[in-house]
Amino acid sequence: MDIKVLGPGCVNCRKMEEMTRTAVKELGIEAKVEKITDIGEIARNGILSTPGLIVNNKLKHSGKPLPTIEKIKEMIKAEA
Repeated sequence: MDIKVLGPGCVNCRKMEEMTRTAVKELGIEAKVEKITDIGEIARNGILSTPGLIVNNKLKHSGKPLPTIEKIKEMIKAEA
């Protein structure tokens, strides 16, 4: 599974990455979690408001408010 957390490094972006890594660990799945901070790449992925979450090339979240860890787990499981 390929998961991308997109954001320039703000507090919410770091929190999204942390929650995503926790969700993957709690689900017990194998996944590559990649943090993308390049603004050009963020835009190319269709993210207009950060943080963004892409699971297996599907946009799952963009902007605020941040989803809960449970919601992140649901987004990941939907693509498993």
